[in-house]
Amino acid sequence: MGQKEHKHHHGHDHTEPPKDPALRVKALESLLVEKGLVDPATIDEIVEIYETKVGPRNGAKVIAKAWTDAEFKGWLLDDATAAIASLGYTGRQGEHMKIVENTDDIHNVVVCTLCSCYPWTVLGLPPVWYKSAPYRARVVSDPKSVLAEFGTELPAGKKIKVWDSTSEMRFLVMPQRPAGTDGWTEEQLEELISRNSMIGVEEALNPGEA
Repeated sequence: MGQKEHKHHHGHDHTEPPKDPALRVKALESLLVEKGLVDPATIDEIVEIYETKVGPRNGAKVIAKAWTDAEFKGWLLDDATAAIASLGYTGRQGEHMKIVENTDDIHNVVVCTLCSCYPWTVLGLPPVWYKSAPYRARVVSDPKSVLAEFGTELPAGKKIKVWDSTSEMRFLVMPQRPAGTDGWTEEQLEELISRNSMIGVEEALNPGEA
């Protein structure tokens, strides 16, 4: 059964834009499309690239380095913000980071129960499902079922911890390194680390799945 490990004290620095700015952006986009200045398919493609490729590649580099460098891993677990910044990944929405490590006994998953606080610097844009009310509610009350919907079946007895991200602290999951990857380079390992595995709804890919 999941448990919330972080109190959720929200200020006004949320990652989900207020309704009024969001509507303004949508109106501007519609105007540009109407005038033929912007192709909506291009916008969708750019968002998809940033959401699933560019942003999460930063996080994958962080995790792959931790898998292969014990000293860096120790630093990352002790002071994630500084360790991540040492690789050049800094900026808003990534100022206060904490790494939670999956083990044989514990599987971690991240949520933001009140809005959509999310570590943009290492994961890019938050996926739509992460911001949805059903995910935010159900992953706290029934995380095992939510993980199963992502195809993640955990061994019996493995404990699930649910971490509640806030504007003061954002969490990143370090998935377990897959078996059969001894001797792999950081670049090879990066291909096994997905955005979803760093949120915790999935595990890292096995070598044959990359």
